[in-house]
Amino acid sequence: MPQPYPGNPEKGPSRIRLHHLQQAKDNGEKFAMLTAYDVMMAEIFDSAGIEMLLVGDSAANTVLGYESTLPITLDEMITFTKAVANGAKRAMVVADLPFGSYEQSPAQAVATAVRLMKEGHAHAVKMEGTAQYAEHVQAMVLAGVPVIGHIGFTPQSEHALGGYRVQGRGDAVQQMKEDALALQNAGAFCILMEMVPSPVAAEIDAALAVPTIGIGAGNSTTGQVLVWQDMLGLGGRRTPRFVKKYADLREVVGNAVREYHQDVVSGSFPSAEYEFKE
Repeated sequence: MPQPYPGNPEKGPSRIRLHHLQQAKDNGEKFAMLTAYDVMMAEIFDSAGIEMLLVGDSAANTVLGYESTLPITLDEMITFTKAVANGAKRAMVVADLPFGSYEQSPAQAVATAVRLMKEGHAHAVKMEGTAQYAEHVQAMVLAGVPVIGHIGFTPQSEHALGGYRVQGRGDAVQQMKEDALALQNAGAFCILMEMVPSPVAAEIDAALAVPTIGIGAGNSTTGQVLVWQDMLGLGGRRTPRFVKKYADLREVVGNAVREYHQDVVSGSFPSAEYEFKE
C-alpha cells in the first residue's frame, strides 16, 4: 500500500489512524489486517508493515483450544489485547467484543468496549451483528470508541446460522446491504464482511462510504484479514479454502523440535560450544 501516512520515511510511518484507513478507501488503495494474540507475533507483524492487528475472539480456537469462539471471556480478551498492544508500535490494534459481553444493551456494549480500551489498550473494537445492533454501535461511538461492524458469517452466531456457511445469497443480499449501511450510519468506521460471495461484497463496498475488510469475500474490499495461524500453515484440519498459505510453519517447527529432541536424547546437546563457562 502506498504510504499516505505521516512520519519519517527512514523510520517508517507513525501510528495508523482512522483517517489513514479512510484515505485508503477514498484513494482506491488497500491495507492488510492479521490476527494477533501475543507480543512476539504483534512485533513481527507490526515490523512487516501490517496496518491493523485484530485481537480476535478466534483466540478461543487458536490459543485456548475451544471448538468455537463462544467460551472466551472478556478478561481473557483483555489479557490478549494488552499483549498485542505492547508489541504494536505502528499498527492499529482492534479487539473483538466476545460473545455475551454486548448483546444485552447498548450500555453493556459501552462498558465492555471501554474496558478493552482502558485495560487492554485497544485502539478500536469489532462487534458482530446486524442492523439491530446499530444502537449499540452509536452508543460506543458517542462514548469515544471507534467501532468496526462485522457482518456476513459471524462466528458467534454459528449455531443460529446453521453452521460454517457462506452468507449473503439470494434474498439475503438486500438485507446484508441494509445491515452494512445501518452500522455505517450509526458511526462504524469500517465494515468487515466474512464468507460473502465476491459480487455481493463488491456491491456492498460500493454502497458504503467507509472502508471494508474482507475475509473470504473476494478482493473488492479495501482491506483483507486472515487468522495468522492459517496463513502461516499452523491451522488445524478445518483451514478455510479461501486462505492462502504463505508458509508451512507446522513442518518447520516440527522438524526443528524433532532435531532438538534427538540431540537431547543422544547426548549431543549441549555440546562444549553451548556450555556456560566462567
